[in-house]
Amino acid sequence: MTDKVESLGNSVIQHGSFNDRIYLIHLSPLDYDSILEDLEKIVQENGYSKIFAKIPSCQKENFLSSGYREEAYIPGFFDGSKGASFMCKYFSQSRMLNDETESNREVLETALSKNGEVKDIQLAENASCVFCIEEDVFRMGEIYQDVFTTYPFPIHDPSYLLKMMSENVLYFCIKEDDRIVALASCEMDIENRNVEMTDFATVPECRGKGYSLYLLGEMEKEMSLRGMVISYTIARAASCGMNIVFSRNYYEYAGMLVKNTNIAGKLENMNVWYKTLG
Repeated sequence: MTDKVESLGNSVIQHGSFNDRIYLIHLSPLDYDSILEDLEKIVQENGYSKIFAKIPSCQKENFLSSGYREEAYIPGFFDGSKGASFMCKYFSQSRMLNDETESNREVLETALSKNGEVKDIQLAENASCVFCIEEDVFRMGEIYQDVFTTYPFPIHDPSYLLKMMSENVLYFCIKEDDRIVALASCEMDIENRNVEMTDFATVPECRGKGYSLYLLGEMEKEMSLRGMVISYTIARAASCGMNIVFSRNYYEYAGMLVKNTNIAGKLENMNVWYKTLG
């Protein structure tokens, strides 16, 4: 079961019972006057407990006045010049409370202590880092199915992966003896020149080799060549390893989204990190 992505006016949202929320993925300027009312209507119709909205910061005050709070902020998100505010509104007390404050704080402090400590990862002779192609989608789906108990998007589905490949999403992988053992994706917003580094997964027997860090470095090089200005991620706040990967690579902490994403079997807090490329 996954949530659906659809248009709302000229904007794009994802919503459904799986994440029990609306995610405003893209807010069109044509919808500035109507979006708040439209989102509330969908909540009332479906009984969702949260709205998560990624918006230009010029619209932040409108959202604040409607009961939202800003949980993360990325400067220069839109074409390197305009910031993005990650706004959240809650419709239940339990959804807005962070039940893992102490453990999340420890993970974040550990990650921040590693900021800039880039490791020189060298691949073994039998390993290579390459773009994923259409023929890889079944193996990719297998890895995602095995690694994630649940995930906010159907990345275990080969047909979904093929669709993403046709829509400005570039997948990278590391192969050992021509078999994919680690992968990740770059979700490019061509118009606004930002990219989300996401969908990192490594098979259990290959963890500890630094493959996520290596992938991130190669992905950044390619994204810089393609003109992306801001790189960001939304990482599980409980995942010490992934938060360290981004901190090591000079990403800056932007904030935490509370009980935002159904991943690894439950609603989890998510940390936002960003970096200016080039």
